[in-house]
Amino acid sequence: MKRILLLSDTHNYIDTNIKNYITEVDEVWHAGDIGNSMVTDTIKSLKPLKAVYGNIDDKTIRAEFPLDQIFNIEGVKIWMTHIGGHPNHYRERVRNKLDTIKPDIFICGHSHILKVKYDHQFKLLHMNPGAAGKYGFHKVRTMLRFTIDKSDIKDLEVVELNPR
Repeated sequence: MKRILLLSDTHNYIDTNIKNYITEVDEVWHAGDIGNSMVTDTIKSLKPLKAVYGNIDDKTIRAEFPLDQIFNIEGVKIWMTHIGGHPNHYRERVRNKLDTIKPDIFICGHSHILKVKYDHQFKLLHMNPGAAGKYGFHKVRTMLRFTIDKSDIKDLEVVELNPR
């Protein structure tokens, strides 16, 4: 069983509030637009991190993290990328690979819009944690916290941080 904190679009920002949530989970997943390595170094000092780079990330972040992370945890296949779209509106690059990769969970960021939705067409759970940073049009900073227990995805919580 693994407790996961999923965040995205920190845009160079991490605060004590985020760090407190990090200490309560087993792993942190970051869906891109990290901003700088201070963010990921802080996370890695507290918990294991899986991350992808986003469109604002520089060559240092891109050298450390890939465009796509495809991995299995507790028997659940995960595909995480930054720019992916959402059910019925996936980016062409993503849509063309969904049938091949066949993830149980597809994770992306970029939009700054929190969205969790089951996609019946591709038989996957789509997750976008919104934005945890202060840069962007979003009014409330958000993250997701959930548990993966064998093949069960459960205890999903929306974490609302203080307004940006």
